[in-house]
Amino acid sequence: MEKKQRLPKLGFLYLDYVLRFFDYSNFKGWPDKIEAVTYHWKNDKDRFIKEVKRKKIEVLVGNIPATAYETFKEIALALPEVRFIPSIETQFSNKSKENVTLFCQKYNIAAPKTLITYDDKVADEHFKNCHYPQIVKRSYGASNYGGYFVHKVDNYKEATELFAEKKYKPVYTQDAIPLKFSGDIRVMLIGHKPICAFWRYSGAGEWITNTSQGGDMSYDNVPMAALELAVEASKAAKAEYWACDIGIDENTDKAYIIECATAFAAFPYVRDWIGQYIMWDLSGGKFRLPHVPLYSWEELGKMDPSVLRTLRHLYFAKYEPSADGAYWLADKGNFDMQITEDGDINTLPNKIKPPLKEEDLPQEVKGDAKSSISSKISDEKLFEVDKVSLTELMTLQGMEEEVAVDIKETIEVKEITTFEKLKEFISLSVEQVELWAKSFKK
Repeated sequence: MEKKQRLPKLGFLYLDYVLRFFDYSNFKGWPDKIEAVTYHWKNDKDRFIKEVKRKKIEVLVGNIPATAYETFKEIALALPEVRFIPSIETQFSNKSKENVTLFCQKYNIAAPKTLITYDDKVADEHFKNCHYPQIVKRSYGASNYGGYFVHKVDNYKEATELFAEKKYKPVYTQDAIPLKFSGDIRVMLIGHKPICAFWRYSGAGEWITNTSQGGDMSYDNVPMAALELAVEASKAAKAEYWACDIGIDENTDKAYIIECATAFAAFPYVRDWIGQYIMWDLSGGKFRLPHVPLYSWEELGKMDPSVLRTLRHLYFAKYEPSADGAYWLADKGNFDMQITEDGDINTLPNKIKPPLKEEDLPQEVKGDAKSSISSKISDEKLFEVDKVSLTELMTLQGMEEEVAVDIKETIEVKEITTFEKLKEFISLSVEQVELWAKSFKK
């Protein structure tokens, strides 16, 4: 009698106040119970470790937000027998723009020329002598939060005025790439294979390509150079799943990494594909590897987003020729899904050390911090529900673009005047509503 293959004990990694990337439905067909472990922030490290051990979890699946990254480095070291998916090494770029640049530098991946410094004198000298325009970002998290913390400065005066007002630390500034078609390209990958890609164009009179800023998007004619660079970055990151924002220089057609991370907004069927891939990986091939033809996004992209949000467990059957070999329907390109290398926490790029004591740093630069960008914004400005913009919604901690769009549309259609009323129309957890409501006027 054939011995039944033992599958590893699987668990979902959740965090209070943070949207869940995966659900049980993304792992359809997994025969064993999937545990869930929730991290409760302050002083919860020891309890979390004990719970993982008590439940005998061998694989923890889930993204770690920027403010918990340093703590989870310690947790991972305390749980050497547990595999994190994505690994702590893979999620290095999730923490900050600084980490994205350090990752690209370590693996010689094309990225815009960037200055990162905590020294105001070094920054001032840079802005006196650099080429303009410069793109200045707040080095926090993988997301640009709808472009809220991304700025373009065209001269020294604008740069000094910006930092006098914003006081960003570290100073993070890049040479602006003359973007082809005034847009950048988002590429999503599973097992190092591109499974979705699209152009994002800036809106009329704007330069930021984020769709929440009024930009437009297109799934057509994504250049192979962007896909190849995304694959290179995905392999360097040892990422089971990955996303890159890529700019193409209109003068040279060279591709550059603008952002990259494991944290990205995705339709449910993309999360299903990731779940299928992880099950295939963990089962030694017992489960079916997702087959996603290259450029299939061009056809899927013709559907309305309201339809795409409802598609689940979408599967493309791999073409097999008839017995007489009449023809062979070849997949475009030469990318196949592959097993991801194991991440090693000891191979992280070296950080740039600030010439400051820990207690003097901005809160978001520190380790485990329950503070969030949304709480900092609320100190300066409380939003009005009926007037809130998509850009402002995107600044809320853990907000995803598709959720922000749903919230904005619901507010307009239902004429909602208090944020708490949203839970009557949108499936949001009590914790999410309570956290986000702090940024709104009562």
